Amino acid sequence: MKILVINCGSSSLKYQLIDMEGEKVLCKGNCERIGIPGSKITHKTADGYQVERDASFANHTEAFAMLVDMMTKGDGAVISDVKEINAVGHRVAHGADMFPHSCLVDEEVIAKIDSLSEIAPLHNPAHIQGIRAAQRIFGDIPQAVVFDTSFHHSMPSKAYMFAIPYNYYKEYHIRRYGFHGTSHRYVSKKCAEIMGRPIESLKIITCHLGNGSSITAVDGGRSVDTTMGFTPTGGLMMGTRSGDLDPSLVTFIAEKTGLHGNEFLRTFNEQSGLLGVSAISSDARDIEKAASLGNENAALAQNMLCYQIKKYIGSYAAVMNGVDAIVFTGGIGENSSTVRETVCQDMDYLGVKIDLEQNKKRGDFIDLTAEGAKTKVFVIATNEELMIARDTLALCGKMSQPAEG
Repeated sequence: MKILVINCGSSSLKYQLIDMEGEKVLCKGNCERIGIPGSKITHKTADGYQVERDASFANHTEAFAMLVDMMTKGDGAVISDVKEINAVGHRVAHGADMFPHSCLVDEEVIAKIDSLSEIAPLHNPAHIQGIRAAQRIFGDIPQAVVFDTSFHHSMPSKAYMFAIPYNYYKEYHIRRYGFHGTSHRYVSKKCAEIMGRPIESLKIITCHLGNGSSITAVDGGRSVDTTMGFTPTGGLMMGTRSGDLDPSLVTFIAEKTGLHGNEFLRTFNEQSGLLGVSAISSDARDIEKAASLGNENAALAQNMLCYQIKKYIGSYAAVMNGVDAIVFTGGIGENSSTVRETVCQDMDYLGVKIDLEQNKKRGDFIDLTAEGAKTKVFVIATNEELMIARDTLALCGKMSQPAEG
């Protein structure tokens, strides 16, 4: 069975075509700047073929048509006909409390996703565009939606509730939802496989660190707490996002600057985090380089990030009454040896000690655990697309099962 996995942004469409027999990625790519001058598509195949082509995408449907053309024609072809694609799996950022599990697409599901656009204005409308475009291009083949929030539905109320008037939760569903759930689910399962133990017996802290970052406490395979909150702005400081703030800052800054409404959202989502503190870049690689050259603001930004990661690891070990493994994933987690080393320093009380030579290595999997350390520390490359494909396959399997009589 061949499944096309889609991750739509407002002006982008990332894709992977996966043959589920052997879980082999046949091709992958990205349509960029959809609806914006300077559109292009990047397409890569499993045998090493790669091409970047200028294009003109007025909308997501045109982008879909181009990627289908790339998959079926010319040197980048991996299938002979679009009919070889059996199903489409979509990543959806926000499912709120409506979607505790992945599900197949129908009009009711689309309407519910759309109703959540108010709390995910940068994400959910784009995902709907992707679903509608796929319907136009692929017709009636099954489509599934996999939500970043679903994995965190297992959190207890003491973890997901905010200490605000309870009627806000009852009337407006204001609570901690958490994000990156597909990534946390994948790496925690992979960690259990590597350790050769059932995930039900493990306490794992997963650190998804990138331009967007979150940390999750996974107890027995279930998310019991996570850093991101009602939106992906909460929790850790990130590339351009502030993370958690004292709410009184909002009124104080408003009085001092005259900012209000969407201006605050732009400030805390697009101008804060590593970029805001360093004043040079949102990219951790730039921050690390500048810090090594003596830039004090860059060093401060890096130290703040590592401190916050360490703080959450400690608090989640307390929540779970211990930790068996810590996993680093995401662009920063997989590639920054400096961040990993700084975070893991002085954590002997948790049984954490890493091998500094191992920490210098690059790869999809690295065991960083030093000899004699009680707590395992791993780098595990995330694979959200594979999780989406697996969920889609499982849902399509349920479709083919006869109804119980």
